[in-house]
Amino acid sequence: MIKGKHLLIAILVLASFGFIKYPIDGYESTGIARLYQLRKFQSDSVRYTRIPAGAYKKLADIKLNLTKRKKDSVNDLLISDKDFERKLKRIIPSGAYSMTALDMSNPDNLKYAEHRENVGYQPGSVGKIAVLLAVFDQLQKLCPDSFKERANYLKNIKVTARYWGTGDHHTIPIYDIEKDKLTKRRVIASDEFSLYEWLDHMVSVSNNGAASVMYREAMLMAAFGQDYFFLDAEKAENYFKETPRDSLTNLAHSVVNQPLRKLGITENEWKLGGMFTRPAGKYVGRKGGSIGTPKGLMKFLLQLEQGNVVDEASSLEMKRLLYLTDRRIRYAKSPRLDSAAVYFKSGSYYKCDREKNPDCKSYAGNVFNYMNSVIIVEHPNGIKYIVCLMSNVLNKNSAGAHMYLASKIDDIIDEANPTVKPIIKEEEYKTDSEEEENN
Repeated sequence: MIKGKHLLIAILVLASFGFIKYPIDGYESTGIARLYQLRKFQSDSVRYTRIPAGAYKKLADIKLNLTKRKKDSVNDLLISDKDFERKLKRIIPSGAYSMTALDMSNPDNLKYAEHRENVGYQPGSVGKIAVLLAVFDQLQKLCPDSFKERANYLKNIKVTARYWGTGDHHTIPIYDIEKDKLTKRRVIASDEFSLYEWLDHMVSVSNNGAASVMYREAMLMAAFGQDYFFLDAEKAENYFKETPRDSLTNLAHSVVNQPLRKLGITENEWKLGGMFTRPAGKYVGRKGGSIGTPKGLMKFLLQLEQGNVVDEASSLEMKRLLYLTDRRIRYAKSPRLDSAAVYFKSGSYYKCDREKNPDCKSYAGNVFNYMNSVIIVEHPNGIKYIVCLMSNVLNKNSAGAHMYLASKIDDIIDEANPTVKPIIKEEEYKTDSEEEENN
């Protein structure tokens, strides 16, 4: 007999099968509360300047761009176009920068370019995409025949942060629908959200605590199988207390990294070493460091557009979760992209030696200073492309440089597609002081 929350989940799953949609018009299907507020702004004609025109795409407008190339191998598609590559290399600063770019405006005539594509960087918050993949990979194993079931479990299963979600300075948006009030604060141990909302906190505002919570949930799915749907917090915590640390560490490493290997992404191209918050290390250790390369990240995004990441429905839903409907930063902040839909993740990781420079600033590390941007850009005129940009420029916040490169890359891809209507160029501006990611 199914009792309590499990009966409620079963009822909600059945009741909401028809709503698998999303972005700002996706509150009903996901239950992500911040989307309700944005939709309310739209319906009430409230001026909202935090996000540009390109962030208002509807669910039905978000599609995968390369499904007609679904059967083509990554190696067959990522063949450098020498002319395209030469033009891009001209604008990339010498040293400390690596990049891959894929112009998919014409799916039948892809243009690919790479520069220092196999150089490894600490991926920072870009690594959270591996956690996103892990969750969808595990859900597919639990519900192999129905994506609707998977999506509804994401919406209706709620879990608390506990110590896993604490210790991060990044805030999350908490919107009270009844009071019409938005609060931004750090995650606390008692916070309870649906799996969908934790994923949104992880991707949209890059909260490290949310990433550790969802990393934990992916591990529990792998460990408990179908019994995961009947877990409560006490039973989950007992599992971590009673399982040997090395076994938990091995499971954690496997859960996030094996799905990457299945995509043909090697350990040298992209791997995740462990959790995103220190309290999560209470029972789960790290296994090596994290690394990312522009080539490895491009392999993932290419296969996402093909619909080959887990399966086509999961690929589309992951892309929806990457659709940026919050404030744009770094690469994505280029005014050239204001009218474009962007699917974006940025990450940074830096270290300062205060003995060398007491004034060493955040995001301008003098020991290392990684800044990474991965983005899918879709302009209204049909120009569509992917860029994976990674840098390690010491003593300088590279946010402005990433934004500048975004505009220049956009120019080159625009010029490479003369048959489409030109993009209206807007005046460039410099990045201002803003809260950045730091993982």
